[in-house]
Amino acid sequence: MNLSSTESAADAIRSGRGRLGIELGSTRIKACLIGDDPRDVLALGSFTWENSFKDGLWTYSLPDVWAGVQAAYADLVANAERRYGVRPRALEAIGISAMMHGYLAFDGEGELLVPFRTWRNTTTGEAAAELTGLFGVNIPLRWSIAHLHQAVLDSEPHVPRIDFTTTLAGYVHWCLTGRKVIGVGDASGMFPIDSATHDYDADLMKRYNALVAEAAPGMDLSRLLPQVLVAGEKAGRLTEAGAALLDPSGRLQAGAVFCPPEGDAGTGMVATCSVAPRTGNVSAGTSIFAMVVLEHPLAQVHHELDLVATPAGAPVAMVHCNNGASELASWARLFTDFSAAAGVPVGSDTAFNALLQEALKGEADAGGLLAYNYLAGEPIAGLSEGRPLFVRAPDSSFTLANFMRAQLYGAFATLILGMRVLAQENVGIDRMFAHGGMFRTAGVAQRFLAGALNAPVSMAESASEGGAWGIAVLAAFVTDTTANLDEYLRDSVFGGAAFETANPDPADSAGFTKFLDRYSAGLAVQRAAVDTLTLKGLPR
Repeated sequence: MNLSSTESAADAIRSGRGRLGIELGSTRIKACLIGDDPRDVLALGSFTWENSFKDGLWTYSLPDVWAGVQAAYADLVANAERRYGVRPRALEAIGISAMMHGYLAFDGEGELLVPFRTWRNTTTGEAAAELTGLFGVNIPLRWSIAHLHQAVLDSEPHVPRIDFTTTLAGYVHWCLTGRKVIGVGDASGMFPIDSATHDYDADLMKRYNALVAEAAPGMDLSRLLPQVLVAGEKAGRLTEAGAALLDPSGRLQAGAVFCPPEGDAGTGMVATCSVAPRTGNVSAGTSIFAMVVLEHPLAQVHHELDLVATPAGAPVAMVHCNNGASELASWARLFTDFSAAAGVPVGSDTAFNALLQEALKGEADAGGLLAYNYLAGEPIAGLSEGRPLFVRAPDSSFTLANFMRAQLYGAFATLILGMRVLAQENVGIDRMFAHGGMFRTAGVAQRFLAGALNAPVSMAESASEGGAWGIAVLAAFVTDTTANLDEYLRDSVFGGAAFETANPDPADSAGFTKFLDRYSAGLAVQRAAVDTLTLKGLPR
């Protein structure tokens, strides 16, 4: 990405040629405004938020959604005015992205029937197992259809009143445009997609309707799910009501065209130019996941692998881990608090950077230390709930450097367990890219990921702000004449772009293998912790 010159940026904003991307991530809502050249970032905005754990479920309230979206957009507007002396009053195109999957169910009046159930919840085991058997396709616990079917199995009172279900991105898009649509990548986390039609699998939809005919009379998925669109299709325009919702100041005009709303996995693929077969990327945030675009179908069903889609509809194998960098951030906050208590306070970014740099000094296998980052349940590890743990033996080398290396290794460990299954399917990968906040400290997490994968890992300049920029690029693609998304990205967005590549250090790879062997054996301790340590307010 390039920072645009003052004069050209001001003209693009003043003339209403800006393309806005908003992504609702797990801990930050980010807004990104780009200009005529998708690589030119005109302004950025953000808002920090957190999920809450209520009545045994992870959720965000809808008022918090809109407070956060409005704050992120207002922050972007203020950033534009500080830099160029001009505020956007009109936009050419807008895109909405958000954390994928989960469950948002509405009645015929548009009222939310139950609190938003996010991807982080692992209460859908019975439903996911039944649907995996019925469909012959892995149905992860976090998918929307698993949440819907679990509600049917549990005879939840709201089920007969459901008129519409969607994802978080689909919901925000609906409110801003009035259209109940969804991008094919995000849709692939709601219900299995037919890669030939780029739509929900019609045969599997019929099977499901028949399955619940008695338990949920009249339920028809084709009526409940949003319409599927692919990248490049126009997905509506900003309405007057939508403009007032996004910008309560009343300055923003209606009329901007929208791209299909997408999930954060899809925007990560766009932000790393990873939408062609044999390309892949790793996104590290609150969750961590790898996306690999397939050139042939998988031979078997694996619970560790999801079959999803690129924003253009190409099939993708996804290794999704519920737990990513949150535990690492918690330890960084602890050290920040210590610095304040010691009378030498440092900022959170300074602390985080110092701790990650210290990890470089650690032993290749983290000195025998183990760190489990399971704040929430982790299906790949067979855990229904999370209990973060740090474990060491009496003869472990307990140093700050080894401690931090163990924390970073722990953030990647479950992902690598899933990637090993992908390797067993002989899935070829020519390029692996990384993006997300964990990689903002240069040369640390990227190096350790390369060692863990035992493969080169590349990063572009967009790595730390990838999602919001990625959906802004998809918004720009709607206004472009290029028919092929991969061609558009390679030629118009990443042509001539510089990538920083970390090759695996043999010592790191050997050390991580030793760490992962201990980590896998130690999962028995993790399971015992789930069985014996109760959550506050939730007795066994």
